[in-house]
Amino acid sequence: MTAPIGPVEFLLLGFEGNRFNGAIAPALGELVGNGLVRLLDVAIVIKDADGEAAILEMQELPEDVADAVKALTGEVRGLMSEADLMDVADNLEPQTTVAALLVEHIWATRFADAVRDAGGELLVSERIPGDLVDQARATLTAVAQLTEGN
Repeated sequence: MTAPIGPVEFLLLGFEGNRFNGAIAPALGELVGNGLVRLLDVAIVIKDADGEAAILEMQELPEDVADAVKALTGEVRGLMSEADLMDVADNLEPQTTVAALLVEHIWATRFADAVRDAGGELLVSERIPGDLVDQARATLTAVAQLTEGN
């Protein structure tokens, strides 16, 4: 029997101008190395200037990128199908590269187990981008400063 898996998130990281070069690997490696996440699957999807899309195989990646991906990927692979990845490609603008990641949030596994053991279930999970939180905080700060000035 396989070990229970924690919450999994599908991430698409876009790079306009096909500028993906693997520079994100050290930061992702830190998360993996610290046991916060496990990289379950990764794929690189590219759309060229003519609108032709391709899913890059490991041997088609620059050597540094391929090495970084191999070092970070867990034992689970192939969870993202070619059909799913081509659907992603269909929505890309020309000259765009996407790193598609399936990430298990190991940090949340124990908490998820505790919720299930207590008879609970996750009803909603929504990621709020940091820039939206920053904007809301800036607005609240501005309003507070205006109210203090009156």
